Amino acid sequence: MKDAKLNSVVNEGDVIVPDAVFDGKRLRGGVGLSIHSDTISLVEETDLNRCVRVEGILSPGFFDIQVNGGGGVLLNADPTVEGLAKIAAAHRLTGTTRFLPTVITDRPEVTSEAADAVIRAKSRFGICGIHIEGPHISLARRGTHKSDFVRKLDQQTFDLVSRLRTNGIPTMMTVAPEAVLPGQITALVGRGVVVALGHSDATADQTNAALLEGAQTFTHLYNAMSPMTNREPGVTGAAIASEAYCSVICDGIHVSPTMLRIAMRAKPKKDRIILVTDAMPTVGGPDSYSLYGQTIFLKDGRLVNAEGALAGAHVTMLQSIAFTVQQLEQTPEASLRMAITNPARLMGMERDVQIERTSPKDLVLIGRGWDTLSFPFC
Repeated sequence: MKDAKLNSVVNEGDVIVPDAVFDGKRLRGGVGLSIHSDTISLVEETDLNRCVRVEGILSPGFFDIQVNGGGGVLLNADPTVEGLAKIAAAHRLTGTTRFLPTVITDRPEVTSEAADAVIRAKSRFGICGIHIEGPHISLARRGTHKSDFVRKLDQQTFDLVSRLRTNGIPTMMTVAPEAVLPGQITALVGRGVVVALGHSDATADQTNAALLEGAQTFTHLYNAMSPMTNREPGVTGAAIASEAYCSVICDGIHVSPTMLRIAMRAKPKKDRIILVTDAMPTVGGPDSYSLYGQTIFLKDGRLVNAEGALAGAHVTMLQSIAFTVQQLEQTPEASLRMAITNPARLMGMERDVQIERTSPKDLVLIGRGWDTLSFPFC
């Protein structure tokens, strides 16, 4: 038997035995993992002569469906393959091995350039598609999205979506129910788009109508959406009451822990919460970046503009999982499902995150305190 530290390299043929293995669905104890020619196998009873025991949880890497930037790069500002590579590298260091590069509301040509970059980078850097967040959103709930670029859903967007789908790119699009015409969400879904609802001041009735048209998820629940009140549930109430997925930013800044606990307990269907970082260039990069020509600063863990308003998130997926376990009273298994299984299922990729189908280089070993992470097979 050999002892192993978090950063050790495991030899082919060894059986690695962590505290637990997350297999893509369940957290399992008493199992090991062996690798032969890049083929991963779970082993119930290990050969102790070739056993490497390590502390922590061994898991497929995380899947983040909302990544605006990282490594000093904002996708809107650098919509290129090179920019995508830098973003991917920054997030990989913290355990995210699959992600959707996210382009927010901007000039049509910027959105188009981002789409073209994702097409050229297809199947590289852990890119699993694209998330187009805006520009078909509510002016009243646009947040940091620039009002000059907000517009109704039009043929230009349908043409862009068709180009992405023709090239085999999984596509998510965040829209506000009030910014689209009846039937347009159905048309997007018919083209294979995963439609998310967000940045919206809609009523619950408008929101439910969008769900009936095929919208499947909500973007950063509670943030940039009409709140739940005693007489009008708004987008927030409709989201929590629905069987649709809801993504959440768990950084302790964007949403109160109490409100997050309420949503996690109240969802009527299990496994409908998805952790997202909504990360900006400061993750793995400098402490400031430019958004629409305005400098955004990192101050006390918050990304704020000159007026002190929030402008994105500075959090990693590992930190989000730790927050969910330690502050929101969620089990490690449930938290890992929020970061891996649930987003993969939403995007139709649940089989891809099963541990036996994961490339060894994309397996992560998470420390017992949820504050360290390594890639033991790299």
